[in-house]
Amino acid sequence: QVQLVETGGGLVQAGGSLRLSCKFSGRAFSSWHMGWFRQAPGKEREFVAGVSWSGAETRYADSVQGRFTISRDSAQKTADLQMNSLKPEDSAVYYCAADWANDRTTWYPQRYGEYDYWGQGTQVTVSS
Repeated sequence: QVQLVETGGGLVQAGGSLRLSCKFSGRAFSSWHMGWFRQAPGKEREFVAGVSWSGAETRYADSVQGRFTISRDSAQKTADLQMNSLKPEDSAVYYCAADWANDRTTWYPQRYGEYDYWGQGTQVTVSS
């Protein structure tokens, strides 16, 4: 069983920064791809960023490319999202998710259905 707990959300002014952290509980953290999604009121959940099981590859949504950075720490079993130059349109509930790599050679971090476990979410609000 895997559990994911997000922390680090809050209220920040436009142009500011926040760092979200996802704490992984369970076995074989290094066998899971990790991703961050977000959902604003009235909108569908959307992909933000993903990091492969090894940490060697990352993917970003176009809307956050160059502003957000995803990373993982195998010793701490965390997957973090550093968010810089925040905009009001970044306001949303941010969710961490885990996708079992299982020796697959393919990786589709943007696909919502690829993920097996989700956290409860953390609110990020960016004021203008």
